Amino acid sequence: MDGGGAVTRATVLAALRGFERRPVARPEGKRAAVAIALVEQAGGPAFLLTRRAAGLRRHAGQWALPGGRVDPGEGAGSAARRELAEELGLALGPAAELGLLDDYVTRSGYTVTPVVMWAGADPDLSPNPAEVAEAHRVPVREIDVEPRFLTIPESAAPVIQLPLFGRFVHAPTGAVLYQFREVVLHGRATRVAHLEQPVFAWR
Repeated sequence: MDGGGAVTRATVLAALRGFERRPVARPEGKRAAVAIALVEQAGGPAFLLTRRAAGLRRHAGQWALPGGRVDPGEGAGSAARRELAEELGLALGPAAELGLLDDYVTRSGYTVTPVVMWAGADPDLSPNPAEVAEAHRVPVREIDVEPRFLTIPESAAPVIQLPLFGRFVHAPTGAVLYQFREVVLHGRATRVAHLEQPVFAWR
């Protein structure tokens, strides 16, 4: 669809059904899932984005989609919905899942599967202070912008910087949201698995 068109549950579902996602086969690796949870607002849908709590052992204070590790025997969709409930108090059933984007392998060794969900009418959220410092509803139209791609001496791959909140969101979150924008707003099967994280996120 054109980036200027209305974003609805039907258009998101159609875009994802027409997208041939690329999974990563890493049975020996660690698996994680993140939720691109879309909520209905008067000016159009928004997605839920968090800023991680300062006391977390890993990636404290960074912008992140709700998500976390996939437990043994658990699917990506179930894990993403579980993490959404644990982090923001938003409980969704399997029917909320619309589709998956490409897997992204992080520098810390996780294979992250993005799960796109339709959460319906704008819900009340109850952020878990142990995990979430801030919770934001970001209008989808705000990520319909061109990212920056930086060259760093530590890697041959470009670092993605997605403009948001007057600053930049990096991979994996920035890469996942950029692919969501390309697939859902513009109907382009743009790949992002090669995009690099900044060095500060390599741990």
